[in-house]
Amino acid sequence: MDEEQLKKEEENLARSKGILRRYLLFFAVIFLLAGSFWFGFNRGKEQGIPEEKAFPLAETVIENKSPAYKPTVDFSLFWRVWELLKEKYVDKTSLDAQRMVYGAIKGMVKATGDPYTTFFDPKETKSFSEDIIGSFEGIGAELGIKDDILTVIAPLEDSPAQKAGLRTGDKILKIGDKSTVDTTIDEAVDLIRGKKGTAVMLTVLHEGEQETREITIIRNTIEIKSVKLEFKDPDIAYLKLTKFGEETSKEFDAAMNQILSQGSKGIILDLRNNPGGFLDKSVDIASRLIVKGEVVVAEEDSAGKKESLYTSGGDKLSSLPIVALINEGSASASEILAGALRDDRQIELIGKKSFGKGSVQELLNLPGDSSIKITVAKWLTPKGDYIMEKGISPDIEVGLTLDDFNNQRDPQLDKAIEVIKEKMAKSLN
Repeated sequence: MDEEQLKKEEENLARSKGILRRYLLFFAVIFLLAGSFWFGFNRGKEQGIPEEKAFPLAETVIENKSPAYKPTVDFSLFWRVWELLKEKYVDKTSLDAQRMVYGAIKGMVKATGDPYTTFFDPKETKSFSEDIIGSFEGIGAELGIKDDILTVIAPLEDSPAQKAGLRTGDKILKIGDKSTVDTTIDEAVDLIRGKKGTAVMLTVLHEGEQETREITIIRNTIEIKSVKLEFKDPDIAYLKLTKFGEETSKEFDAAMNQILSQGSKGIILDLRNNPGGFLDKSVDIASRLIVKGEVVVAEEDSAGKKESLYTSGGDKLSSLPIVALINEGSASASEILAGALRDDRQIELIGKKSFGKGSVQELLNLPGDSSIKITVAKWLTPKGDYIMEKGISPDIEVGLTLDDFNNQRDPQLDKAIEVIKEKMAKSLN
């Protein structure tokens, strides 16, 4: 073999070795990547990289919790962030582990996109219980989220909020100096509520106006009676329901007995600015006004299964002519009652279209004095109308202008008196 051939053989051998090394390096890299993936997949608390796709909750298995072969969400990301905060946060001593857990739960619940599904920490649970019982310190206004904006559903009767000029439909843009963008109902309540005698300033936009107003409200003890009875003349009973709370059925029965003793010939039922409350209390009240065995409301769960709730008897007022007043502040349980009266007794509704809250929540107690309110069903009127966000439209529409409000005129009530007198006259013929 001459020198030139020997040189070519050496070059071929070197090229082969180079190719072999490259292949070995390639497979080594593949092996390392596969090994790294396998190692990372099995580490419970190492950072995961989620795919950019939706994970249906009912079909998803949380990694490190179940071995089932379903789409997984790597919960190690949560712990990774937890450890990073503990390791790197500038003011580590200020971190409260319990508050962080509550905050994480609130974020998870908020991700449902449903403003009525809410987690309450122990302090908020106590406040919510006080609301239901009917005594707390604050301004006395029911709040909701409408079109993604914090909105006044209804100022309570004779409350500091009402006296200061807060009205149904007002958009609350700021609480003090804090913007309400992305603020939940419960966060807003926490900011607004406070000790008796202290002040809170709200920046609001009245419906139909272009300029915002700053309204300062002095907090007070809010004592809420859910039933108010007046007699407009010897024959007309004016019955106002402000909410459906724990004592509402008992208070309504007491008012009902007064109406019967008085010998009233007709009833005006005022559900304006009634933000709702307990579903069973609305069924109780419907049972006094509608004959036994009629559908009050139908609930439909996530599986589409429907269950109807019926009037239970005690219908001592079912034979009297009735008209009902509703407005934009009539929500939830008050809409259920209005819908039942309209569908079952053809009662005329007077005023403005109601708020449109057509869902049912269940309150569940949790460990550590916390709780959660979960939307478990949507509800439909006896004739099958689903009113979520669209509300219930009145049979006779009557507005209430700012001038009416400022001068304490009530054309809606005036119209109700006119209509009930006509119905009373017909019932006597």
